[in-house]
Amino acid sequence: MATEIKVPTLGESVTEATVARWMKKVGDTVEADEPLVELETDKVTLEVNAPAGGTLTDIQAEDGATVGVGALLGVIADGAAKPAAAPAAAPAQAAPQPAAAPAAAAAGVMPAARKMADDHGVDAGKIAGTGKDGRVTKGDVIQHLEQPRPAAAPAPAPTAPAAPAAKPAAPSGPRPRADLEERVRMTRLRQRIAERLKEAQDTAAMLTTFNEVDMTNVIAMRARLKDAFEKKHGVKLGFMSFFVKACIVALKEIPAVNAEIDGSDLVYKNYYDIGVAVGTPQGLVVPVVRDADRLGFAGVEAKIAELGKKARDGKLSIEDLSGGTFTISNGGVYGSLMSTPILNPPQSGILGMHKTMDRAVVVDGKVEVRPMMYLALSYDHRIIDGREAVTFLVRVKECIENPERILLDV
Repeated sequence: MATEIKVPTLGESVTEATVARWMKKVGDTVEADEPLVELETDKVTLEVNAPAGGTLTDIQAEDGATVGVGALLGVIADGAAKPAAAPAAAPAQAAPQPAAAPAAAAAGVMPAARKMADDHGVDAGKIAGTGKDGRVTKGDVIQHLEQPRPAAAPAPAPTAPAAPAAKPAAPSGPRPRADLEERVRMTRLRQRIAERLKEAQDTAAMLTTFNEVDMTNVIAMRARLKDAFEKKHGVKLGFMSFFVKACIVALKEIPAVNAEIDGSDLVYKNYYDIGVAVGTPQGLVVPVVRDADRLGFAGVEAKIAELGKKARDGKLSIEDLSGGTFTISNGGVYGSLMSTPILNPPQSGILGMHKTMDRAVVVDGKVEVRPMMYLALSYDHRIIDGREAVTFLVRVKECIENPERILLDV
């Protein structure tokens, strides 16, 4: 009896996916619930598990194929695959060496790289790959061709001394740029990121306001309490929880920043689902800390740690990424000193955190060195007036410079 492997429901508003890679090949034995194939949607990467045990007998959708919900991916037949009978070796002859290694290596060669290698009479399977999953790229082939070749065995000395060989002239002119390029199809996630960022620029009247915050007090509080905090709650105390809580204080005071436009209506949201932007090898994702106002500092830190790990492992679900009323992006972890973050539609505001640096500032008429951070609030001017945006950012600044305001909600 055969069991079909089909594309599962992908989540709200997601109707198709791209086959990223098969983890098994035709003829492999699989167990029930074993991961078989990885699918990429415009929001998450997910694994499709084997619906039954048996042998993978057919793959209908190869790597790179676009498939819809319910589409047939492959077929599993009952029972294990029968091993092929090994041919008997001829007496007094050594068994021939298998030729599987070059074939396996060739499977990891990009098409453009394979064509270039064939054109130059080079075995692409013997070239070390630097691409994803060790694949050989066109750049690897070019580098291989440019490497000096080992000298051939010397021929017998001629009776008359041969004239020294002329040194080959160095190639003149620029190298063909086409040989130095590699065209890679955008992942569905990257395509969706591009669409949403362009949508934000096309639809919102986006503006950014800046301020700077003195991190002295929050750094001192964290240094003083981080060990006791981790011992009691089992999670590290970071700076992100302070900013999440500070933003909630400001959002409650300036509700327009927590609103969105729906047609000709303004929707004010009296709940606080805070998106935290996370950079991953696949692209930028924004998992959501739901009901952040109902969580303590430990709850916020634990949720951020959980979502961050899932993002790096490619395990985020549609639910993890859905919704969100306001977003925080921390470019400071990459060394950014200042930036203008782009809105995450349909949200109306996003806070950009940046690198903390010691700078000379004037405090009570005296020049002092303080750890300072620039803050940026990008907002939709269709909903949020300049006064509201500036007031919001000032309130965040006040909460960070005086962390007790967060606890007292003032």
